[in-house]
Amino acid sequence: MGDPSPPRLTTPIRALVAISMVLGWAAVTAPSPALATPPPTKLAGGGFHTCGITSLGGLECWGQNSDGQLGDGTNTVRLTPVHVVGLSSGVFTVATGLAHTCAVASGGKVECWGLDADGELGDGTNESSAIPVRVSGLSGGIVAVVAGSAHTCALKSSGDVLCWGANSNGQLGDGTTQSRNTPVRVTGLPPAVVIAAGGFHTCAVTTAGAVMCWGSNASGQLGDGTTVQRNVPVKVAGLGSGMASVTAGGSHTCASTQGGGAKCWGDNTFGQLGDGTMVQRLTPVDVVGLASGIATLSAGGDHTCALLAGGGLQCWGANRHGELGNGSTTPRTTLSNVYGLGSGVTSIASGQFHTCAMSGSSINCWGDNTAGQLGTGSLIQRLVPVDVFGLSAGVVRVTTGGYHTCVVTTKAALKCWGDNTYGQLGIGNTQEQNVPVMVPSLFSNVSMVSAGEYHTCALTTAGGVKCWGSNSAGQLGDGTTTDRTTPVDVVGLTSGVTAIAAGHHHTCALVRSGVQCWGDNAYGQLGDGTTTESDTPVRVVGLGSPVIGITGGGDHACALTVSNGIKCWGANGFGQLGYGTTVQRTTPVDVVGLMSGVVQVSAGGLSTCARTNVGAMKCWGDNEDGQLGDGTTVQESAPVGVTGLQSSVQWVTVGGLHACAVTSVGGAMCWGRNTSGEVGNGSATDQLLPVAVTGLTSGVRVVSGGISHTCAITTSGGLKCWGRNDSGQTGDGTSTFAVFPLAVVGF
Repeated sequence: MGDPSPPRLTTPIRALVAISMVLGWAAVTAPSPALATPPPTKLAGGGFHTCGITSLGGLECWGQNSDGQLGDGTNTVRLTPVHVVGLSSGVFTVATGLAHTCAVASGGKVECWGLDADGELGDGTNESSAIPVRVSGLSGGIVAVVAGSAHTCALKSSGDVLCWGANSNGQLGDGTTQSRNTPVRVTGLPPAVVIAAGGFHTCAVTTAGAVMCWGSNASGQLGDGTTVQRNVPVKVAGLGSGMASVTAGGSHTCASTQGGGAKCWGDNTFGQLGDGTMVQRLTPVDVVGLASGIATLSAGGDHTCALLAGGGLQCWGANRHGELGNGSTTPRTTLSNVYGLGSGVTSIASGQFHTCAMSGSSINCWGDNTAGQLGTGSLIQRLVPVDVFGLSAGVVRVTTGGYHTCVVTTKAALKCWGDNTYGQLGIGNTQEQNVPVMVPSLFSNVSMVSAGEYHTCALTTAGGVKCWGSNSAGQLGDGTTTDRTTPVDVVGLTSGVTAIAAGHHHTCALVRSGVQCWGDNAYGQLGDGTTTESDTPVRVVGLGSPVIGITGGGDHACALTVSNGIKCWGANGFGQLGYGTTVQRTTPVDVVGLMSGVVQVSAGGLSTCARTNVGAMKCWGDNEDGQLGDGTTVQESAPVGVTGLQSSVQWVTVGGLHACAVTSVGGAMCWGRNTSGEVGNGSATDQLLPVAVTGLTSGVRVVSGGISHTCAITTSGGLKCWGRNDSGQTGDGTSTFAVFPLAVVGF
């Protein structure tokens, strides 16, 4: 649980690049009122599907596919991303409608696929297609494309706007209500720089900075002070200049000013206008709290989100499916922070009842998931952001707490999942999560993480320590015994720390002057010569020589010295200190026979193991479940060799009552208690000798053992977990125990 961690990996599993600010169901495409190429849309959320452009310019989609809207040549619902046929590179921007999708590819050519009942694919037919088809009459020069429920519009570099598809509400803007299966020019619209398509209406920002809209107006979504349908563009009241972007939702519309403010109008049944009321507005009103600082807006079916200039994300409006990402299903009429996305967001997309955000190379989604539109590999609704399967950064460090798990990604971000009874996930609430969620305020600059039974601590790149979760014994080190659901600074340790290790209810840190510990001390696990608990760090005494590594067990701790020897202190009822007796020690003692030649030590619940410089593995302490790996169940108060692992061990970890190792060929082997499947060999039978973990005979870099579950980082940065899962600690999106490794969602 307090294992040291491996060197940083540099290769993510798969990267998606975010360049734009963003869009949603209703696309937004330009940053300023000037006739120039708008930034590309890299992420789009449709009615019940989602699409994203890869770093190579390819397109991947996931979710509902009954009409072929994913473009993979099938009508099969996809719970994880699939490639769009023929679009492996060169895709510039993407737009998703209710059941169709369009993309601008190389040379400004537009291709569409999915439902075509109203001609929304624009190829001159009304035949649906599960693969991309070329839009007729658009030979090039297209810089943006947007999609409404069943209509599509494109913006040319000249500022002209052309639309096609359903037109019963005048949403094509050609002065008629006749649907079109090929593009027609919008009538009376000055040159545009931004376009947006809502459910049954369309809007644009002109070169003069004015907002004009057309189509359905039953809820006042055109903003002209009436509820009269308009078949050609009309000016939005009071927005004749100074506007930067526009986004259209189901029956509401929002726009941002050149000064970074936000205004909305139309339907407000769920508070989607953000003015603090649920009163319909026929003309624009200010969004409360967003007078400046907006990078872009994205409107979904009945909700709206704002991406702030600093990369933070706030949403408001309908929330019955969790589309606001704040951990609840309560609608909001004013701004609500999205959990874990306080910075680093570069693109957002709002679907009908779900939302997605891109942060660097990672994509997170939340809300409705009835068709798999969150891309998590399941159909489970999410109230906070979760990773899209296979589209996130890789893992460089992992820690397994009592019933939760946390990782540091290649982007130095921290993600956690599993039990959250005491707030140990750090996401601001106590709601259990069975897939990874980002820890707020730790989106970057995390170098290490260590989890205890019910608390977690992180080491920042600046050398500071932050902790959260259970604090009954002061194990958070903030000078109190108050539980924390978000990270707090450890008193006196805001810099200068090089390593951390969490035990069950205590924590230790390696500093230049030695080791400091805090929390529970009933067994002397703080190493200060007393049994008095401390809610702030105290110095471990009697180490004698400089320390280069630390590890935290259940109620004991150990240190690796500069001479490659091991010293341990704390509880010793099972001989876990390794000095030949079962007497607890409040100050460090040498482990018998291991005063040199050790390169790694790991302390578990009631036992400890070490790896020597020749690759041998030795363990000591409790052995009732065979966790010493010597083929017996005899307790040992001094080190014994693990059978079969005397020359090939590259990594070692000790969990609650089991242990694991990584061999020189990258294989994972485990032994000990296995009632929850924590050994990972496909059974639930205790193992007295090391056995191979199913499917992990090579390619493993690191393993980490929790009380009853285990996780492994692969050489590619992937992550697999197995064992107990009643709190979702294996991260596969379920609560089903796993007796062999399963991929963690998003890794």
